[in-house]
Parts: sequence; structure tokens; C-alpha cells
Amino acid sequence: MISAGDFRNGVTFDMDGNVYQIIEFQHVKPGKGAAFVRTKIRNVISGAVTERTFNPTEKFPTAFIERKEMQYLYNDGDLYYFMDNESYETTPINASVMGDNFKFIKENTDCKVLSYKGSVFGVEPPNFVELEVTKTDPGFKGDTATNATKPATLETGAEIKVPLFINEGDRIRVDTRTGEYMERA
Repeated sequence: MISAGDFRNGVTFDMDGNVYQIIEFQHVKPGKGAAFVRTKIRNVISGAVTERTFNPTEKFPTAFIERKEMQYLYNDGDLYYFMDNESYETTPINASVMGDNFKFIKENTDCKVLSYKGSVFGVEPPNFVELEVTKTDPGFKGDTATNATKPATLETGAEIKVPLFINEGDRIRVDTRTGEYMERA
């Protein structure tokens, strides 16, 4: 059991038959009246985000999210196949579970598969990946305004903005959480 007074970012708990994860929390102690905890919580199954206030003495059962390291093998239509690194079992996961940041993942990349009571609800790719630029326009000399960028297509098919000095064939690091160019690899 966890009380609302002990809420921290990332904590998962069970409330009204649903599993929620704390995104933001704030302990508020007004000059008049009782203290309360203002939170922004995300339903881990549906992904819906809501704001809610709790009495600090409210208690909720802790929900344990299983994070399993698995290797992405390939996709076949709407199914993405992952292999367990320990037992070598292959698990198909529906495309609806994949986040927007999965477009940066290529085959044979290790990811964390998130599940609650055996049902998979999300896939966390690594924070940074190295990818090759397959298509981009050449940058022109003298076209160097501050932070000038151009569109580039990566080997996974994803499109991002890169600086003008990046050319086709260059390997770059991409932050999968924001989808931004980080540096040359």
C-alpha cells in the first residue's frame, strides 16, 4: 500500500480497478484548511492523462509493472515481433501498443516491453539510437543563419530536422524521447 503523501514521479498504483502512473505531483499546504496532493496521473493501459487531488492520508495498493528487456526482430503488418533475451521465446505485439517514438527503432534493437498482469501496454525504446541518413538535400555554403536545419530521412523511414552540415550516408544520434538530432555518431 502507498499513501498519497508518499507519491513521487514514476510511482504506479491501483485505483478504481485501473493502474495509474504519477507524471507530476505537488504537495500543497494552504494557510487555511487541510493539506492535499495535486497530481497529474496517466492511465498506463489507455494512456489517458488526468489531473486529480488526493488527501495525503488516502492509501492505494501498489501496482507492479513488469519491464522486460526484449529484442525487436521484425514486423509483419500490424504485428511487431519481439524475442525474450533469456528464454528466446518470440512474442507478437500489436501496432496499437507502439508509441510514436518507435519509428526510430530498427531490427535487432533491445527495448523494454512493459506489461501489467501479463498484458503488454507499452514498449520503451532506448533513449538514444544511432541511425544512418538515407536522404537529405545538400546544405549550401553561406546558408548559415543561426540554428539552420533541413529535413532528413533516416534508415528507418523516420523524418527529422538536422543541421545543414549533415549529408547522406552520415551516422547520427537521435533522442527517441523527443525525436531530435543530438550529434554525429
